[in-house]
Amino acid sequence: MTIHELKLKFLQLRDYLTDDVNVLLDFTKKEYVQNKISIIEYRNLVRELENLGAKFPDIFIDHSIIH
Repeated sequence: MTIHELKLKFLQLRDYLTDDVNVLLDFTKKEYVQNKISIIEYRNLVRELENLGAKFPDIFIDHSIIH
């Protein structure tokens, strides 16, 4: 799945189009958790969104068990 396809899927489900990479990152996580996209698609989309400037909220980093 490409970023373009992700945006179209977001549009279909949310009834509006967004270019906000953080919103798309959250949407990607939701799609993965609900088994709507594979781990490979998830990793590729997250990598691409992070390259575009998306960031995970600090709350997830601060409470990570990995240090």
